[in-house]
Amino acid sequence: MRINVLQHTPNEGPGSIQNWAHLHHAEFYVYHPYQFGNLPTADETDLLVILGGPMSPNDDLDWIKQERALIRQLLDQHKPIFGACFGAQQIAKTLGCQIGKAPHKEVGWAPVYLQSKAIPGIPNQLEALHWHEEMFQVPNQAQLLFSSDLVKNQGFLLGDNVIGLQFHFEPQIDNVREMAINDNQYSLIHNDLHQTPQEIIAHGVPKENQQVMFKLLDYINK
Repeated sequence: MRINVLQHTPNEGPGSIQNWAHLHHAEFYVYHPYQFGNLPTADETDLLVILGGPMSPNDDLDWIKQERALIRQLLDQHKPIFGACFGAQQIAKTLGCQIGKAPHKEVGWAPVYLQSKAIPGIPNQLEALHWHEEMFQVPNQAQLLFSSDLVKNQGFLLGDNVIGLQFHFEPQIDNVREMAINDNQYSLIHNDLHQTPQEIIAHGVPKENQQVMFKLLDYINK
């Protein structure tokens, strides 16, 4: 299995997704299209992971449009896709959904609530890392998977092979530190979770988050 990861900023890496890949003895490739402009082909992709970033799917950039062309090919081929934050928005926009400002900017830790029992073994409530101010519409063909107290559309499941999450289950503690120290101003401006970078780091990563990340990847790759 070849896993192709699209990373969009240096401080938002694959985290525990890479651990899952190693457990499955997968070939693991990380692309940085925002910097180098390179993307994998659909034929050389068994699982596509689309990570977060500070850009918007609404930005008029060639590589963002090229990503969506790749997503469309993989959707047509019914291949597994996982998107986090910007990645989930890219999937939704590919499916014709609007991407716009969320009713609240969420930066920090806050609970998310399971809205669908389609994936076995997922707890009803989890503590997730949020780092966004835009959100997706849930595609018509998909079901709402998670919501938070401040933003309803936090996750969707499309069929049995595509998951998009507005928040982050993948970061481990070193990743959280990296996000908080490098993007620290983002958490201090109009943040409705009212958490400082120091508080975000001190919170730590719940052990359940990697377990759930593994369950989500298992589900779309079964």
